[in-house]
Amino acid sequence: MMRTWHITTVTDAARARIDTARLTAAYGVPGLERTRLTTALSAQLRQCLTKGGTWRLCLETTPAVPPGDGLLRAVVTSFDDADGQPPWHMTVTCPAGADLSDVGLVADDSAILAEALLGADEDTALVLEKLGEQEGLVEFHREELHQTNQGVLALHAELDAAGRAQRELFAAERKARTEAESARRRLTFLADASAVLTASLNHDEIVRRLPSLLVPEYARSVDVWLFDGEDDRLRQSPRPAAAVVAARSGRPQYAADHPGGLPGVDDQPPSALHPARSLLCVPLPTRRAPLGVLTLTPPGDRWDADDAVMLIELTRRASIAIDNARRFEHNRDIAETLQRALLTDLPTTPELRLAARYLPATHGLNIGGDWYDAFRQPDGSLITVIGDVTGHGLHAAVMMSQLRTALRAYAVDGGTPGQLLTRLHILLHHLQPDLYATAVIARFHPDDPTLTWAAAGHPPPVLRTPDGQVHTLDAKPGAMLGIPLRQEIDDHTVRLAPGSTLALYTDGLVERRAQGIDPGIERLAASLGAFRSEDLDTDLDGSADRLLHPLLSDSERDDDVCLLLCHLPSRGAETVRPSPARLPV
Repeated sequence: MMRTWHITTVTDAARARIDTARLTAAYGVPGLERTRLTTALSAQLRQCLTKGGTWRLCLETTPAVPPGDGLLRAVVTSFDDADGQPPWHMTVTCPAGADLSDVGLVADDSAILAEALLGADEDTALVLEKLGEQEGLVEFHREELHQTNQGVLALHAELDAAGRAQRELFAAERKARTEAESARRRLTFLADASAVLTASLNHDEIVRRLPSLLVPEYARSVDVWLFDGEDDRLRQSPRPAAAVVAARSGRPQYAADHPGGLPGVDDQPPSALHPARSLLCVPLPTRRAPLGVLTLTPPGDRWDADDAVMLIELTRRASIAIDNARRFEHNRDIAETLQRALLTDLPTTPELRLAARYLPATHGLNIGGDWYDAFRQPDGSLITVIGDVTGHGLHAAVMMSQLRTALRAYAVDGGTPGQLLTRLHILLHHLQPDLYATAVIARFHPDDPTLTWAAAGHPPPVLRTPDGQVHTLDAKPGAMLGIPLRQEIDDHTVRLAPGSTLALYTDGLVERRAQGIDPGIERLAASLGAFRSEDLDTDLDGSADRLLHPLLSDSERDDDVCLLLCHLPSRGAETVRPSPARLPV
């Protein structure tokens, strides 16, 4: 179907619009689509009238193809095609099955015009209704968008708060990690410094090590004031007032022109001796009274509180190390004095020459219970003995002197070496149940070429014969002296020829931790066998030194060393007076 209108005047345009509206309504075009078409057509016709001339409106339909809809197309063109513009057109859909039999063209009938006008109003009302619905929908979506925006803003606020909290947590974690690392560094330093201070048993050495430990990381300068052990000049030298207060009160003092705020530390005015410096004066405490005062200046402007706590703890440990070193030195001096007093000159006999050496340990507590002795019995026999009391220090030295004295007393009544050792075993068990000893006793008789010996838990004697052969006298020994065991220690004998040499020694000469004792005994035997008989006859003391040298090539010894050489001169050998044992000064 196609219908055409020629439009020249406004009345032509109005009739064409009304006819278009009625036809689209008859075709079943929906109200909104119909209103869009008529409204757009009206606007286009108004433009055509403005331009003038004759215009043509064609309304044509496309048949519907089941089950689809048809199309209704409006086209406005210039009648004479004078403007050269393309035609205006608009297409809407229309359902199939429309009845157009009663749709006629608009006449001058007022009823039809009124109906068309009312129909246009109805279309307008429908558009307004739809517009209202759309406005409500827009308002709903606007509110929804507002709520969404509010939620987004709230989410952003929460995310910002979470980010801020996370940054705070990260900062707290970094701070905690830094503090933990600082604490670990302080604890490591404290442990290492404590190990350095306790490694020495010389209190002067400990005092010398303190500045090197603290400068420059924890202090700019370090001064150690000990209350004794200083010469008169040092005693008269002035000390900061804070150091004097620390010495009298036993509490750490901080002297500066500002409060220190250090835990456990009292604040004092600046020192008159050093007014521009901050001073931390920490007493060196002991159970009785302070040993002295440690005065420090800070590496920067002031100390961190945790560093100050660490320094006070280090000072306490240094005080303990100094006090222990002084106690050790005191006991060592007493023990060394006792040891020197007991190492007397060896007896002089033409038929037996003696040479002894005693070397204290060079590592650790260097006074032990090693001892030797040689004396005559009433029957003219010469008793030689070497022994070792377990432990070190004054207690071991005192116990050694008691055993030495007891042996001399027992020997006055006679008795073989085994009997003498049995008596010492009983004495030590009742005198000191928790202390043990080892010993070897060898007896020489001037009228008998037989050596009688007995051992109790001690390394075996080594015998060199005149032909240079060396034998280890390892016959069944007794157990250690003082153990909770009843025992009768046996005697052993061996024939001696002139030129023979017997070596008695303690385990410090032959025992090494990494090798045991047997390799050391073998080295001793090899060294003794390498001597010439002439050297032993003429220079027994020099031979003792040469025997010790290869066996003690290592500079560090954990135990004392004691050696006693007993040599029967060869026939015709010149008599040489033996010398006392050598003890390092």
